[in-house]
Amino acid sequence: MRRAEGAAGSMYISEEIMYNNQNLSLLTDLYQLTMMQGYYRYGKADKIAVFDLFFRENPFQAAFSVTAGLDQLIDYIENLQFTEEQIAYLAGLELFDEDFLNYLRTFRFTGEIYAVPEGSVVFPGEPLVRVKAPIMEAQLIETTMLCLINHQSLIATKAVRVTYAAKGDPVMEFGLRRAQGPDAGTLGARAAVIGGCIGTSNVLCAQLFDIAPKGTHAHSWVMSFDSELEAFRAYAKLFPDMCILLVDTYDTLGSGVPHAIQVFKEMREAGISSKMYGIRLDSGDLAYLSKEARKMLDDAGFGDAIISASSDLDEYLVRDLKLQGAQISLWGIGTKLITAQDNPSFGGVYKMAAESTESGQLKAKIKLSDNPAKVTNPGYKKILRIYDKKTGKLKADLIALDDEQYDESLPLTIFDPAHTWKRMTFKGGEYTLREMLQPVFIQGRCVYERPSVSEIQSYCQSELDTLWPESRRLVNAQTIPVDLSQPLYDLKEQMLHEHGKEM
Repeated sequence: MRRAEGAAGSMYISEEIMYNNQNLSLLTDLYQLTMMQGYYRYGKADKIAVFDLFFRENPFQAAFSVTAGLDQLIDYIENLQFTEEQIAYLAGLELFDEDFLNYLRTFRFTGEIYAVPEGSVVFPGEPLVRVKAPIMEAQLIETTMLCLINHQSLIATKAVRVTYAAKGDPVMEFGLRRAQGPDAGTLGARAAVIGGCIGTSNVLCAQLFDIAPKGTHAHSWVMSFDSELEAFRAYAKLFPDMCILLVDTYDTLGSGVPHAIQVFKEMREAGISSKMYGIRLDSGDLAYLSKEARKMLDDAGFGDAIISASSDLDEYLVRDLKLQGAQISLWGIGTKLITAQDNPSFGGVYKMAAESTESGQLKAKIKLSDNPAKVTNPGYKKILRIYDKKTGKLKADLIALDDEQYDESLPLTIFDPAHTWKRMTFKGGEYTLREMLQPVFIQGRCVYERPSVSEIQSYCQSELDTLWPESRRLVNAQTIPVDLSQPLYDLKEQMLHEHGKEM
């Protein structure tokens, strides 16, 4: 570690590259460690437990979410070990016994993790991550896992909505300066690209994840020159291949756009061609200004000039601007994307679903609550996604016990677990099933082939293509059924009955 001095005092900064093999073993809630010591003290260290990470409600009142953060979870698990410095800190808290601290010295994750691939369309109630491990190991990883999956899934879902509203126009992520810290700004930008953004203004994120860095210039660039025209000329000379000029520093239509046109004419007369050129609007009535600017650019012979826009945009404003005929072809989305301003948390939880008995068999566990939404689904489960064979569209998800087998040549009937009279039958041969949970760690070793961010983005788009348009609406979207298999429903009903409850 190296020490850095600043106006606010001093801090310690890791010499390792951010997010690359970073030791996050103490990035956890204290009660995870105190529970671990309790398990250790009472002889439960080797008891196997199954935990599910799931969420109860889609953010943004959407019909679906998109999961992200698995790659960082893999890094976390692979580097999960306690250093002597960390153990010394824990010893100084005077909460932990010496024998437990000695156990932490050799701690490694040895269990199994299955997860839904990043970029997948997912729904409430189904396990995004399934952990089967000695209970101490499964317990410790809860907090960091939720932190990583919750945040990136939230931003990826928001980005999917923004890019959908843009109707095929490219969207850039511009939110670093408004993010809740460097981690949120960098991993959030990664998630935004998974959700469909073409690039990010965050250069660190671009470097770490091989993402295209994007940007133009600030008002201060224009203000630092004696005139707006001089500022535009200087920028065009420096960056002729990505000459996007910010035109609203003084007077958008009175000087900004005319000066940009003058510079574009000078570039053309000098034989300078540009791979990307145009203007950026960052204030005012974007619909009106973009339409007027489009006329001016077209009349001057620059019909291929880009008009980009920023200015506190989100999916609803983008949608409305498109409806009003705004002539914007490139969108820069910042604050409301990187902070998911209208729904700032994802709400994923991590609950025990089974534990081993003395004979080594798994025994289902259920959490009860007076709030029906908080009653968990017991057992060692999987997700089966049902597609219409002819269209390839997603019809429903079925949460089933892991050992259940289904034959696609036979009819399949599913039902709403809350309203069992609501049923749907798929004829044999007319549907396909896909198992969503994929092996990530087996016996503590990563077995997952980790795709690049661009590959995850492409996969996410293919996932979105399986949705019906009605489920992609920004408002009043049509929900997709997530049902329980008959054996899982029966198990849950039996366990509720044993506790004096009913479905």
